[in-house]
Amino acid sequence: MFTGIIEAVEKIKSASFGKLEVFVPADWALAAGESVAVNGACLTVVSHKAGVAGFAVSPESFSRTTLGGLKSGSVVNLERALAVGARLGGHFVTGHIDRTARLLSVRDDGNSRIIEVEKSADAVMVEKGSVALDGISLTVYDVKPCSFKAAVIPHTWANTALKTLKPGAFLNVEYDILGKYASARPPGITRDFLKQNGFL
Repeated sequence: MFTGIIEAVEKIKSASFGKLEVFVPADWALAAGESVAVNGACLTVVSHKAGVAGFAVSPESFSRTTLGGLKSGSVVNLERALAVGARLGGHFVTGHIDRTARLLSVRDDGNSRIIEVEKSADAVMVEKGSVALDGISLTVYDVKPCSFKAAVIPHTWANTALKTLKPGAFLNVEYDILGKYASARPPGITRDFLKQNGFL
């Protein structure tokens, strides 16, 4: 589990089928088997030495995310797994990418940058809800059938890899898990619902 608050922006050292090597902060004491979100995708550490971590990547992860397009020198967002008792500064992020989506536009708006992102018809998204884009926790607005927007404050812009992307680039998208659960529940309490659950 993650929060969508990016801890480091680093570069890919090498990319090959089934594995990524990523530069990480030298003070990260990682262990084999633990999870790190790389551009929002939860990956398992398989090797680690000061400043570099190796991650196993399944064919499923390569096919459903932007990880397959990474190469040596690509810039990525990194976040270690949430520690029990730590502050939850963003929102609950699982690291399980729902799909990729194109960055449609970027424009300045006062002290922020407004990004518009492609949206699929079946996206679980509500006005002022949360989304993780390349692992970054953002609040969405102006939700339309084919797109949505998010305002990116200067701190987030300066401290994530988002600033390196141009319109047309693809982002990893994870919809808010709480929204997924809410949309999956029965449509209200009905007589049939009560009967099916032993109350009548």
